[in-house]
Amino acid sequence: MSIALASGAMLVWPVLKGAAGGSLTAAGAVQLINREKAVVIDVCEVEEFAAGHVGGAKNIPLNQLEEKLPALVKNKALPVILVCRSGARSNRALGIAKKLGYEQAQSLAGGLGAWKAANLPVEKV
Repeated sequence: MSIALASGAMLVWPVLKGAAGGSLTAAGAVQLINREKAVVIDVCEVEEFAAGHVGGAKNIPLNQLEEKLPALVKNKALPVILVCRSGARSNRALGIAKKLGYEQAQSLAGGLGAWKAANLPVEKV
């Protein structure tokens, strides 16, 4: 009985942890993009973005996010998926987006690396 509870808790923990931290799996991101017209914002530098990014993503480097996000995503009710190479910058970007009123903003856990690991398409400029 206790083994079943422990294994169940281990399965649920990453989901709860991800929801609390604002991080999102690649599969969850695809669902948001397809079902809720989520906007993907890549917060990498321009050169990194050109080398490869999530298909359809818009590029706003992290240091310009506060200034440029409101002009690019006018509807604050839309889900916003923030992406970078590893997930570190997009987690910082999440705080900025939430401060600007984007309550549906989430950070892609593991960044572009996780996206590629899930065999999802990457575009290059």
